[in-house]
Amino acid sequence: MGQEFQEFDVDPAQEGPQAGPSWASKRWPVTDAGAEDELTRALDPMALKLEIAKAQKKDAPKLDEAALEQAAADSIRAMLLIRTYRVRGHMTADLDPLGLARQHVPADLSPEYHGITGAALDRKTYLGGVLGLQWSTPREIVEILRRNYCGKIGFEFMHIADVEERKFLQDRIEGGDKSIDFTPDGKRAILAAVIRGEQYEKFLGRKYVGTKRFGLDGGESMIPALEAVIKYGGQLGVREIITGMSHRGRLNVLANVMAKPYRVIFHEFSGGTANPEDVGGSGDVKYHLGTSTDREFDGIKVHMSLTPNPSHLETVDPVVLGKTRAQQVFRDDIGAGKHKQVLPVLIHGDAAFAGQGIVWECFGFSGVRGYNTGGCIHFIVNNQIGFTTSPQFSRGSPYPSDVAKGVQAPIIHVNGDDPETVTFACKLAIDYRQKFGRDVVVDMWCYRRFGHNEGDEPSFTQPLMYAKIRQHPPISTVYADRLVAQGVIDGAWKTQTEDAFVATLENEFEAAKSYKANEADWFGGRWSGLNKPADPVTARRNVPTGIDAKLFDSLGRVLTTIPDDLTVHKTLGRVIDAKREMFKTGTGFDWATGEALAYGSLATEGFNIRLSGQDSGRGTFSQRHAVWVDQNDEHRYVPLATLPHGRFEVHDSTLSEYGVLGFEYGYASADPKTLVLWEAQFGDFANGAQIVIDQYIAASEAKWLRANGLVMLLPHGYEGQGPEHSSARLERYLQLCAEDNLQVCNITTPANYFHVLRRQMHRSFRKPLIIMTPKSLLRHPMAKSNASDFIGDGHFQRILSDVAGPADVDTRKVILCSGKVAYDLFEARAQQGLTDTQIIRVEQLYPFPGEPLAARFAHMPNLEEVVWCQEEPKNNGAWFFVEPLIEEALKTGKSRVTRAQYAGRAAGASPATGIAKRHASEQAALVANALALSVRDEIRRKKKA
Repeated sequence: MGQEFQEFDVDPAQEGPQAGPSWASKRWPVTDAGAEDELTRALDPMALKLEIAKAQKKDAPKLDEAALEQAAADSIRAMLLIRTYRVRGHMTADLDPLGLARQHVPADLSPEYHGITGAALDRKTYLGGVLGLQWSTPREIVEILRRNYCGKIGFEFMHIADVEERKFLQDRIEGGDKSIDFTPDGKRAILAAVIRGEQYEKFLGRKYVGTKRFGLDGGESMIPALEAVIKYGGQLGVREIITGMSHRGRLNVLANVMAKPYRVIFHEFSGGTANPEDVGGSGDVKYHLGTSTDREFDGIKVHMSLTPNPSHLETVDPVVLGKTRAQQVFRDDIGAGKHKQVLPVLIHGDAAFAGQGIVWECFGFSGVRGYNTGGCIHFIVNNQIGFTTSPQFSRGSPYPSDVAKGVQAPIIHVNGDDPETVTFACKLAIDYRQKFGRDVVVDMWCYRRFGHNEGDEPSFTQPLMYAKIRQHPPISTVYADRLVAQGVIDGAWKTQTEDAFVATLENEFEAAKSYKANEADWFGGRWSGLNKPADPVTARRNVPTGIDAKLFDSLGRVLTTIPDDLTVHKTLGRVIDAKREMFKTGTGFDWATGEALAYGSLATEGFNIRLSGQDSGRGTFSQRHAVWVDQNDEHRYVPLATLPHGRFEVHDSTLSEYGVLGFEYGYASADPKTLVLWEAQFGDFANGAQIVIDQYIAASEAKWLRANGLVMLLPHGYEGQGPEHSSARLERYLQLCAEDNLQVCNITTPANYFHVLRRQMHRSFRKPLIIMTPKSLLRHPMAKSNASDFIGDGHFQRILSDVAGPADVDTRKVILCSGKVAYDLFEARAQQGLTDTQIIRVEQLYPFPGEPLAARFAHMPNLEEVVWCQEEPKNNGAWFFVEPLIEEALKTGKSRVTRAQYAGRAAGASPATGIAKRHASEQAALVANALALSVRDEIRRKKKA
């Protein structure tokens, strides 16, 4: 057995019988019958009366039955009142620093609503330890509850089903002795952090007038709060924090939390770059960039990173979660009782958190095998506005955080003008996350002192809010006045601290004028030993990727041996029998077997493989069968997971493209030693993840110097299945290709697929690999490979020459194509008996194999015609991309032919027809058109006659 999957409760290669159905959740239903809350206890009057009688003081007069009845009724009413505050107390909490939010105290938060009136308000009532009290009066109870639940902080946690989790929060929130207390040193440290946040924004505003910075002004309490996550997280075992956020406050977090040198940021404001000039790339605006550093509190060092992101709000969320998962695997931080060392932190805007569907897709990963990260801390910077849109026009729920209730995450609402309380909220959040491994949300109500950016005028749309903001004092002033009143600081402390920090900024500003970057921020850590190709042409020369016969035979045994305790489906049994015959005869290897050989050989060599998609275990087309499910008890067997050295994992993902592709991109960005593959159910469905493709996969290296080796498997091919099951939109990927950023392939043989996957890991660099994978070719009798194609010195072939076609000297016509249509052309050519036409398959479309293609043309002295044939409509597919490149290859190969002709479908608004007869006629016509004699050929033949 190789490395275990630590996130599984059992060995993934031989999982035990399911306790219940295969879809059962460990978290639902709640089965802990011994767990009760106080109200459950109180609603048993007989037991409650006995409890009250026992709780009486020994010297107190014994209660008669009527008195016991009264005491039990008082207790039940008090418990109902307490429970109501737990559920709805947040609705009357003082959360809005501006005082604009309308607060209506719900009637059921009053004692009268629960029948507690008159003398009963001051009658001793039995609580049995609730609120830390045995006995209390309703008047005292309400006072405690309002202090616990209705101050500058409000809690939503009663939607959580797990009683232990609720009790954990109650124990830290409730009671007359519960208050938010920091030491004098702690208070001064919080104020100093707020001052750094405020003065930094003011300094940028003075030095770079009118420049966009998307400042944190009005939300500076986030700075000490995030530092609390580092400090208290470190004490609870966190050794790495991976953070994602959009632009508001990002420069402040980079400088004052992530410790990115001020001089580097000032250098960027002045038009410079944080990387050496010779690195190249397009770069990006400063408030999209990331960084990494180490922070140390109380002798505990925590590695910090802020992931770069585009302007598309919340797109970074799944990327952070994927990176976190990869780092947890690397640190052996996966499995029961783990997920403690690596913490994801996501910082959101209120409008985006409520409005962007990717937020829910990421919550959907919570607790899911293969995607679980042990909980994420979500911090909402609740500006109470989205650009120019007020909350009442952008959502129908009272809070932006309501979506988090879907995964039973506790939600802590807090007033941003009280930095102590915000810091306490984050301390409680990290405490909960480390204890239970669950998501938690901190919703900090604040305001945006300026507009969406510093050049925007917000009073056009929110005049009353901004009139209030103009009169509202900064957070440092509010908090400093409080600390002066408490005797924690004197009146000069704040000014002295501000002056000292501004002096530091002035020194850094001067240093920025001569700053020059010495080293690019990439190819360190796990990426050590990898590099950027110096020459895109020579660096892409194929490395040998064949394997030896001994390993080949060994993998064959692994892929065809059924354990004695496993009863496989009869159809799967036939598939395994057929596979066994392949290895016996050395012929007929299909696509799925070629793929399995690639994964198995890489794992044996010490690489890890992570494959995910909505049906990747079995395969959308019942082709892969990477997971064998016992037909009697549903325990699972994963043959490739039994291999030594490397780790193979395959996950059937949540029904998400956007979120899952972002997650896998993030995973691949953190771990170049793992072959990370995401498979679309059909290639068309990748449309839903277009933001990740455009902003990350295609552009991250150019924008942020972030290489990535993610593989996208996109089923593609025209078999008459309609407009959503035919086209992976090859043209979109080709349109994104430039500056050696991607690899795009449309492969036609199992062996070439095997080699391209192995090539992905055996080169000294990483580039995203987009593969148009087949559907009908999975079982096509011509799409087969032999054992010899996998063994020895073989490698990936960017073009496949026509071994069955005419000799080069006899070739008058070349049909260039890519993908499945090649086999249609082979069959039609054989039927027509054509002997002067070669069919050359372009297996890699980008980087385009112009060099080998030109060499092929140079060996054809009698070439008269070149055709590009494709199944896709003329405005789709590869034609627009390859036409000038084929022309260049013809020129380089000194061919008499100067341009290629087009044979394929006409341009169309829809990528494919959904009518079977129409599809068949279109397919037949484009093949016939590609093979047809040109006008010139026809004239020449007539002259000969």
